[in-house]
Amino acid sequence: MENYIDLHMHSRFSDDGEYEPAVLAKMCSEAGIRIMAIADHNSVQAIPEELETAEKLGLKAIPAIEIDCQFQDIPLHVLGYGIRYQEPVFQAIHDNIYNQELQNSDEKLRLTNQLGFRLCSEDMRKVSSDGIYTGEMFAEILLNNPAYDDCELLKPYRRNGTRSDNPYVNFYWDYYAKNKPCYTPLTLPAMSDIIAIIHGTDGKAVLAHPGVNLSDHMQAETMILNAGIDGIEAFSSYHSAEECQDYLQKAQMRNLFVTCGSDFHGRTKPSIHLGAAGCTIDQSIIENTLREYHLI
Repeated sequence: MENYIDLHMHSRFSDDGEYEPAVLAKMCSEAGIRIMAIADHNSVQAIPEELETAEKLGLKAIPAIEIDCQFQDIPLHVLGYGIRYQEPVFQAIHDNIYNQELQNSDEKLRLTNQLGFRLCSEDMRKVSSDGIYTGEMFAEILLNNPAYDDCELLKPYRRNGTRSDNPYVNFYWDYYAKNKPCYTPLTLPAMSDIIAIIHGTDGKAVLAHPGVNLSDHMQAETMILNAGIDGIEAFSSYHSAEECQDYLQKAQMRNLFVTCGSDFHGRTKPSIHLGAAGCTIDQSIIENTLREYHLI
């Protein structure tokens, strides 16, 4: 089955992304992607360059963003598609998260060193361009430092280790996600407020990779899926085949549309390729829905 739609990828404007927006558009063209969306974390900075390059290449690009938010105390990611990205509210969303992450970076460094490492700010500045330190950046520094070649804690993330498929992002999930040893809290906007912002800028709100964020919160899943979203990212590189089918059925039961996204980042997720979202339905169905909602 042809995979020519990828509605979830990240550029360098995400702290854990690698490529320039124009480069991503060219990579999509080379990979056979005809409908794309760069959905950076809390940022719309990539969109103008993405749209310009995609048009030159004959691709359809959808203005998009992936926003950190929460339902009660459950952290979630909501994708906004077809938004009026020039609206000042999106810069405010970016600035809010950026300022908190900047303040948290030194604490992340302290907590990481409590694991038994000896890193300093100079080490982190080698991989951070804006002063923010992410879990993926800590992994990159540590796994490429010969001083830690025999470190037991890092062995699962090395070649042939149990967490070696995407070592940098797996290190993040294992140590920097909520309730993990190096977690630093953020004050996130409510999911309902983010949905309202997306709708208020003519966009559609889609719950990103629910198999990740809801795996430990199944009791709240029904409330979240009924909280006003328009769609579910049923097909994701994070989802097993069973999870893809499960979220497809849940979307159909609620008359929500489904999307597919690889969540491609580049070097932080080396096993993830553009277009690889595990989509098992004819992608023309997704394309027709995008047309129906005037997203393409």
